[in-house]
Amino acid sequence: MVMKTILLALCLSVATASAGVASWYGEELRGRPMANCRPFNPDRLTAASWHYPLGTKLRVTHGRRSVVVTVTDRGPNKRLGRSIDLSRAAFKRLAPLDKGLIEVIITP
Repeated sequence: MVMKTILLALCLSVATASAGVASWYGEELRGRPMANCRPFNPDRLTAASWHYPLGTKLRVTHGRRSVVVTVTDRGPNKRLGRSIDLSRAAFKRLAPLDKGLIEVIITP
């Protein structure tokens, strides 16, 4: 029974994963209020997304690296073709900041 539950959980998470492009934001917004009414801190593992409810935990994966973030804000600009904005700290766990944009897999 436990094995069936684990397999079902894995199937569900794979089925809801989505590919996209991630960017990051940092110091220039430190202290400004986010959509959840709290001040932004680029040193926390947070993200901005239009697709997920505030407070949702997401696993963001780039290559072999992944990070779990909490959706605390809305964004990114939909016209720029980005799926998610990561805090500076979250982006640094996946790639060097100078990359700017990276391809990711987002799993709720």
